[in-house]
Amino acid sequence: MKDYSIVRVGNEYVVLAGEKSVLRIASRRRAAKLVSDAAGLLDRSPASPLGGGPSIACDPEVIPEPSKVP
Repeated sequence: MKDYSIVRVGNEYVVLAGEKSVLRIASRRRAAKLVSDAAGLLDRSPASPLGGGPSIACDPEVIPEPSKVP
C-alpha cells in the first residue's frame, strides 16, 4: 500500500487510502499494524478463499463505519 495515511479525527484514527476513508480505529498503533498486515496480504499471490481466518469485524478495537452497521 503505497498511498495511505493515518489521521486523528476526534478520539479515533482514520486510515486513508488516497483520499478515501477505509478504516476507523481507536489506536494509532493498531491502525499501523493493520495497514502493515494488509500490505503483506496484498503482496501474496494468489488470493486465498474467504473465510479462512479470524474476521477483523470480531476485533473489539475496530470501529465499524456507520454506513456498514445494520
